[in-house]
Amino acid sequence: MNQLPRTPSFRLTGKRALVTGASRGIGLGGAMALAEAGAHVVMAARSTPSIMAAAARIQEAGYSAEGVSLDVSDYASMVNTIADYAPFDILFNNAGTNDPKPYIDVTTDNFDSIVDLNLRSAFFVAQQVAKSMIEVGNGGSIIHTSSQMGHVGGIERSVYCGTKFGIEGVTKASAIELAQYQIRVNTLCPTFIRTPMTESTFNNPEKRAWIEEKIKLGRVGEVEDIMGAVVFLASDAAALITGTSLVIDGGWTAD
Repeated sequence: MNQLPRTPSFRLTGKRALVTGASRGIGLGGAMALAEAGAHVVMAARSTPSIMAAAARIQEAGYSAEGVSLDVSDYASMVNTIADYAPFDILFNNAGTNDPKPYIDVTTDNFDSIVDLNLRSAFFVAQQVAKSMIEVGNGGSIIHTSSQMGHVGGIERSVYCGTKFGIEGVTKASAIELAQYQIRVNTLCPTFIRTPMTESTFNNPEKRAWIEEKIKLGRVGEVEDIMGAVVFLASDAAALITGTSLVIDGGWTAD
């Protein structure tokens, strides 16, 4: 009698994960999700007090985590820190920013700051983690925080959209090259999630109405809405998924 197929494991026991931008919002949610699934999570962010406090909260909840102060835009420091804490089986490459402005008001400083963190830094963090994964030879999962705005346009988000469309391209190209090492590369593409970074947008009645009209499920996103997706992409349940996007947008891009 043939055996029934078995669902691949969503557990991450024994895995090591790096989460950038992990002190709050989506990064903290992703770190908690990975820790709950059994991974040891190295949580990184620029603010030492904030990241240490966030790691302590996860430890107090009974999970395995540690905090590290890291400015991912400082290339030399980033390379050294990843070398110190590697190897990793999972990267949740989440550090990012936005400074919404009308297209005609974007300055070179505004442009450079968003591109530097969202695209340049994300590229090189993933590159360094991939190098360590190749060296160990056990494969791995790289998850970039992209956005629904990596698939559509949005008001006052010309630079942000550019960086997220960019990370989608980097993901597809790097997935092709890294597949030979069994390293999977994907993006997580949320809609507007209620976080400190989006607070000013939600506090604007006109912009909030625009968001709620676009989200077909009729509500804005919460951090909990992304947590299962992070675990899925990191786990064996997604073993044949690479070079693509998991869009968590409540139907925004379905039009």
